[in-house]
Amino acid sequence: MLYRRSLLVASAATAVALPARAQAPWPSKPIKLVVPYAPGGSTDVVGRVIAEYLGQRLGQNIVVENRPGKGASIGTSQVAKAAPDGYTLVVSNISSFAIAPPLYGDLDYDPVNDFTHITLASFNPSVLVVNPDFPAKTLAEYVAYAKANPDKLAFATSGPGSSNHILGTMLGLTSGTKLVHIPYRGAGPAMQDVIAGNVPSMFDSLPSAAPHIKAGKVRALAVSGEKRNPSFPDVPTMKESGFPDLVSYSWFGLSGPAKLPAPIVERLATEMQVVLKEPAVIKRWADIGAESSTMTPAEYTAFVKTELEKATAAVKASGAKPGE
Repeated sequence: MLYRRSLLVASAATAVALPARAQAPWPSKPIKLVVPYAPGGSTDVVGRVIAEYLGQRLGQNIVVENRPGKGASIGTSQVAKAAPDGYTLVVSNISSFAIAPPLYGDLDYDPVNDFTHITLASFNPSVLVVNPDFPAKTLAEYVAYAKANPDKLAFATSGPGSSNHILGTMLGLTSGTKLVHIPYRGAGPAMQDVIAGNVPSMFDSLPSAAPHIKAGKVRALAVSGEKRNPSFPDVPTMKESGFPDLVSYSWFGLSGPAKLPAPIVERLATEMQVVLKEPAVIKRWADIGAESSTMTPAEYTAFVKTELEKATAAVKASGAKPGE
């Protein structure tokens, strides 16, 4: 009995003497970055740049996972439900965090409270492009064609609930025409159909359309920025083309699930500030007509909230519906 008691005491003493197992430093394994759109669009372009350069800063691979559908809300919802351990992040964007919530009304996540917002990465205008064989050379000619062919002029977008869906709907409203919306599961497949001539036109974010414009595969009629984009100085704005209310920008940032540990948030925010000031990243943005923009987590959270409020009003004014 005394022998057994001695063993128990010795075992307890040994357990106390052993150091507690140190928690593995973050990140100690690859990180998943969810892009809630199909490959080839602006969200995907931004996501892959972030994955490449942020991964280098963190010393871990960042694996991009494309999860498109329902106004980019399917992949976004997946991240809202993920463990807050820093190994699942999402490219937050105007579609899934501002437009889709009021457009669908039945999403299972709160764009503000169900996420930890880290920083805004880039923003850019949209662009209206047409197949080179389409007769319109200007936005005015495009509207004239639509009026002469009511309910026949179709425009493609990356999907229902996208900023370009709202932009196309607003053009129809302000010009007194009825354009036909053809939603796709991402900008990549939509653009391929425009290039092939299956759909005559498309509202797209400038970063994903830029290489096709430069290659002459599509013709740009107008951009939605306040001013002409430096990368495409010959393309007029919608504002100067007679539509002063059609000024809009898409935006993209980095977010994770709610309740991410403060040290992880601080590390991500700090490294993203470095990434977004890298000359190579600034050049990548410029090449596709985007601009870099850094924000603190608090600033980005406030920004998302404001954008949600603005988009809710825009969706209501446009009368846009998910399937239209």
